[in-house]
Amino acid sequence: KRVLDVTGALVGLVFLIPLFAVIGLYIKIVSPGPMLFKQKRIGFARREFTFYKFRTMHHNNNQGVHSHHAKDFINFDRPMTKLDEVDPRIIPGGRILRKLAIDELPQVFNILKGDMSLVGPRPCIPYEADEYHQWHTHRFSVLPGLTGLWQVSGKNHLTFQEMIRLDIEYQRKMSIWADLWIILRTFPTVMGLAVEGFGNRLRRGKRRLQALEHTQSELDE
Repeated sequence: KRVLDVTGALVGLVFLIPLFAVIGLYIKIVSPGPMLFKQKRIGFARREFTFYKFRTMHHNNNQGVHSHHAKDFINFDRPMTKLDEVDPRIIPGGRILRKLAIDELPQVFNILKGDMSLVGPRPCIPYEADEYHQWHTHRFSVLPGLTGLWQVSGKNHLTFQEMIRLDIEYQRKMSIWADLWIILRTFPTVMGLAVEGFGNRLRRGKRRLQALEHTQSELDE
């Protein structure tokens, strides 16, 4: 598994360097602050590590909004929908980077450092781990991953409990073949979710436009 992680991360990095340069320059142009977002996450055996992402939100934003949202979906087992569509903290173009999961790509450095694997449970934030029940902590038995069984099985359509069960299932059936299968499914899954997200946004825009036209026609009458 470690050989697959290092080989995959190094090969990926060779192809990603030009993209990293373009994305980094874009972020610096549209929003003051660092190119990368660094955050403490909980990994294998509940050890903290520094997690890297491309910054898609304004620098020094209020994290309390996400903290409240996370506690809600953990304790009430609601679908893990993101706040992206209504979150004013996101920089211009940030929603596209997030929908296509481009913001996650700097985690290849976490993989090379040994903090993460190509495949595994997503690493949680400390305030999320504080809300976990005892059986939830089984997900800390393996290295967290850039992608995983949850991501290719429905992702944000699933509830928190469903995510944990998938993480435990991955842990019990973990193999190189399972990792390769998940890696191969990741790209089409991400693209499918992105297309779905853009479609939903277009439909919402169309409904707003129709509502405005209806209001205007009533005023004209």
